[in-house]
Amino acid sequence: MGDRILVLVRHGESEWNKKNLFTGWRDVDLTENGIREAREAGRRIKARGLRFDVGFTSALIRAQRSLDLMLEEIGQQNIPVFKDQALNERDYGDLVGLNKDDARAKWGAEQVHLWRRSYDVAPPGGESLKDTAARVLPYYIQDMLPRLLRGDNMLVAAHGNSLRALVMVLERLTPEQIVARELATGLPLVYRLNADATVAEHEELAG
Repeated sequence: MGDRILVLVRHGESEWNKKNLFTGWRDVDLTENGIREAREAGRRIKARGLRFDVGFTSALIRAQRSLDLMLEEIGQQNIPVFKDQALNERDYGDLVGLNKDDARAKWGAEQVHLWRRSYDVAPPGGESLKDTAARVLPYYIQDMLPRLLRGDNMLVAAHGNSLRALVMVLERLTPEQIVARELATGLPLVYRLNADATVAEHEELAG
């Protein structure tokens, strides 16, 4: 039986993060800074001596590249990797492609803040964090958790909101607590699970 280690990492800075645009499911790549962030995350993980049996990521290139870069730094490019849109970023609907300042000018700062930071209010044509959790959590329970409980160590590269859905369950946070939780790009969150799927301990591998 292994250690049941789950490491969650938000992808490095993307081209649209840099431009302050709502990205959602739009498939944009990492910036040079994002590449550096992913490599640094890999180095921090390697420095802790963590090894993995399997990797999981979304269907979007910014998360996939981040996972590839981390595994390259760790020297584990040959482990099985599963890619699924269940782990995709929240769909921002009509906001996708808009500059966040332009969105505030169009709909008002209060409304845009509500779309971005409430738990269950979705932007037009898009998903709320609650909606995102409704696809992330079944995937976690059916495809990821059984491997963890068998003792596999797992590295997950995904997105701010898909990872929030997981953090909410792992840390037993309320909707109010999770919407206030910021996940930095390229910051590894390390969880060690008990045999009953609860969290024994967790930490951030900050610089």
